[in-house]
Amino acid sequence: MIHLEKRAEPSKTWTAFTPVLAVILTMIAGGLMFAALGKDPFEALRTIFYDPLFSEQFSAYSRPQLLVKAGPLILIAIGLSLGFRAGIWNIGAEGQYIIGAICGAAVGLALYPSQSWLIYPVMILAGAFGGWAWAMIPAILKTRFNTNEILVSLLLVYVAEQLLASMALSTLRNPEGNGFPGSRNLSQHWATSNPELISGTGMHIGVLFGFIAVIMAYIMLNKHMLGFQIRLTGESPRAAQFAGVNPTRLILICLGTSGALAGLAGLFEVSGPAGQVSIDFNVGYGFTAIIVAFLGRLHPVGILLAGLLMALTYIGGELAQFMLGLPGASIQAFQGMLLFFLLGVDVLTNFRIRIGHGGKK
Repeated sequence: MIHLEKRAEPSKTWTAFTPVLAVILTMIAGGLMFAALGKDPFEALRTIFYDPLFSEQFSAYSRPQLLVKAGPLILIAIGLSLGFRAGIWNIGAEGQYIIGAICGAAVGLALYPSQSWLIYPVMILAGAFGGWAWAMIPAILKTRFNTNEILVSLLLVYVAEQLLASMALSTLRNPEGNGFPGSRNLSQHWATSNPELISGTGMHIGVLFGFIAVIMAYIMLNKHMLGFQIRLTGESPRAAQFAGVNPTRLILICLGTSGALAGLAGLFEVSGPAGQVSIDFNVGYGFTAIIVAFLGRLHPVGILLAGLLMALTYIGGELAQFMLGLPGASIQAFQGMLLFFLLGVDVLTNFRIRIGHGGKK
């Protein structure tokens, strides 16, 4: 008889190994799914994981895209991880990402066609403020009325999506666009653009901010009192209460920080790779970043690696759709399997498998 036995304390070995096991199980299950769709599973997995990096035919385009896709995922996931560590669940980063893009783009479009170098820094501040302000809605409702931040932040995503559509169709629509939805192209105007810092690498300011966020989060969690309070609250809320941790302050800080970073990611995307405010601007980075955060074990360095891996599935998935005719939904399901298997095997960090009688001796 197989049963689970509670560990005295979480296993550090399994904590480190479960992300690797989850990736392996995802590849196996994904291969079976691709086979069920009538595709060669080995060819599909090779196209997703190998070709974007090492194929002579595709790597010249795909390698720079790795940083382009990973930048917003890492930036958003770092912010989310701070709250998740403290038991504060911001599930609405996608909405904060959208509002940050709208606010940042609105500043640039309002000042068009000015050539001042001050415009982009102001856009960055506006993007961060927009994401922060949107995150403050569930934060204030949580602290004042004890509402569920999961539900509120998630529902606000749909409000943000409607605001995005409204902006693309009316307020921010390009007056010279012949009636087509979408704003002016911000990336074509140097004062509002987010270009590559190193040509051919995909490295832009947003990616740089993502790396800085990883470093700052690592320092804060390991060297700063706020990081100690975040970790203590997540591990033992009762101990945090006795230690004098202010839960209201912590909620505002964690949700505000995650919102600001998501807003920055939106601003860097709308002024760079996306280029404009459009109806289909958001591509799910805010939701995918949740997978990245947990796949990285809520650790800054782990999130960096998980962000690169998830970016690879984005690029490889697009390549597989083009080369093999795989449906887009199958790639999304493949990405979702990562979180599913991670949560499934994560039980091994707190329980060990025993074979034998489950009764007490």
